[in-house]
Amino acid sequence: MTPITEVEGRRLTLSNLDKVLYPATGTTKGEVLHYYAATAAEALLAHLRDRPVSFLRYPDGPDGQRFFTKNPPPGTPSWVRTAPVPHKEKEPASQVVVQDLASLIWAANLVVEFHTPQWLSGAPGVADRMVLDLDPGAPATVVECCRVALWLRERLAADGLEAYGKTSGSKGLHLLVPLEPTASERVSAYAKELAVEAERELGDLVVHRMKRALRPGKVFVDFSQNAAAKTTATPYTLRARDEPSVSAPVTWAEIEECGDPGELVFLAGDMAERLARYGDLLGPLNEPDRGRPIPDRP
Repeated sequence: MTPITEVEGRRLTLSNLDKVLYPATGTTKGEVLHYYAATAAEALLAHLRDRPVSFLRYPDGPDGQRFFTKNPPPGTPSWVRTAPVPHKEKEPASQVVVQDLASLIWAANLVVEFHTPQWLSGAPGVADRMVLDLDPGAPATVVECCRVALWLRERLAADGLEAYGKTSGSKGLHLLVPLEPTASERVSAYAKELAVEAERELGDLVVHRMKRALRPGKVFVDFSQNAAAKTTATPYTLRARDEPSVSAPVTWAEIEECGDPGELVFLAGDMAERLARYGDLLGPLNEPDRGRPIPDRP
């Protein structure tokens, strides 16, 4: 029998709870739902709120089929909020906006990664944060990403901006910066300036172009996720990896001291203790009036 549960007054049908989604750890779908409901919900919802969600679905686990969807999936309950999202040369489309625990568990039951843009649904294309995605090309690892992150932190501070870090949940590191609401095009241009400058200053370590041939042994500073149409893995989402890895906020002390890639790998089972110890390290991103302006250039 397919179990039915009630979450905040909403009846949800949950399926295949015993199905192993992460064979490397034996993690079942039921354990994934428990992570979202009991561990991550409060912090994750704060970062999902008012942002249209793109889902990377992996219903048969990370080794099965994976596919992105932006439109509300078939069967989306009427009580799940949606918001119109403009598209170039197309009519606006609706996307899910996860506002509450019931919607979060409904979405998690689909087996998804949560990805969100840098802007809120009420102001499409007007970013309230910037992201720099530090992606290492083997043999570089997250250790090299940390070196680049430290340089970028100081560079951003010189412009009056404060950066916060999280793991990508894959191989790299994300830096997030709260901003005064700013057109995505302007944020993208500024992020590219930083990436180019980082390559100029750290040429043995950084590349700002995506071309694969340039990336072995270097850290690609991907500024492109600031484009209005792009999304980034939401803090606290599980990733479709061999293990249930989390896109987990990290302290600057952890970034400074990282000497081995394994030191910045966090699984679902690690997060309750981290949240109890640190709270939401990315909480300041959601505080009113926290954002600062991008500096004007001559």
